[in-house]
Amino acid sequence: MPTVVSVFDLPGDVVSAVTKLKKRGFDDIETYSPAPFPEIDDAVDPKPSLVRLFTLIGGLTGVVTGFWLQIWMSLDWPIKIAGKPFASIPPYVIIGFELTILFGGLLTFLGLLLVGKLYPTFSLDKEYSPRFSAEEFGVVVKCEDRDVAEVDALLRAESAKEVSLAES
Repeated sequence: MPTVVSVFDLPGDVVSAVTKLKKRGFDDIETYSPAPFPEIDDAVDPKPSLVRLFTLIGGLTGVVTGFWLQIWMSLDWPIKIAGKPFASIPPYVIIGFELTILFGGLLTFLGLLLVGKLYPTFSLDKEYSPRFSAEEFGVVVKCEDRDVAEVDALLRAESAKEVSLAES
């Protein structure tokens, strides 16, 4: 599968090029930029991140674990104090809340590693160039052989400074 690599000077040109590529049906697009630009991220993937699902699952797991652990301990060693029931919910809210925060934070971190592909890799993408971290923007599009000319023309029409075919 051929890979077309283009270089841009301005983030607005990258947004425009990515938007047009998405409208034409090209979904395997990777962008490189020297700084975070939310408009580029929104153009590449307009859906909300899946990290928030990890946070929700972690929080719910934490609150259930917090309450379950305390109720299990109070029923395992039942000591009736001041006529209160063995499993009195109000005092358990503090531990339930703390475990909600703990598990939510841990799963958020795990989600960032997995969804953001931040786990340790010892090689950079073949198409990456150090100049994408300095002052220029890169757009990498993987397409079929028959679409290379169309992608090349579209990127050049959007003010690409350089367009090349990467080695496979």
